[in-house]
Amino acid sequence: MTITAGLVLFAVIWFMTLLVVLPVRIKTQGDVGEIVPGTHAGAPEVHHMKKKLWITTGITVILWIIIAGIILSGVISVRDFDWLNQLEPR
Repeated sequence: MTITAGLVLFAVIWFMTLLVVLPVRIKTQGDVGEIVPGTHAGAPEVHHMKKKLWITTGITVILWIIIAGIILSGVISVRDFDWLNQLEPR
């Protein structure tokens, strides 16, 4: 795996993890009962974005180490996903 591939893998895992972490433990304005005029009731009251970004980064580092380790060890390779036999033989 090249450095660029490692960074791309990290970025993909980070954004996917962020989309999972964002809705966790969120209180909306409708839940609290204090809806600011001009906003939707489903808008977050307090989003705790900095904390969620740190949690996302921590989870991503752990997942990246596991996935990069699997890729670098050769346990799973591109040839494992060649179901149509389009790659040249070894």
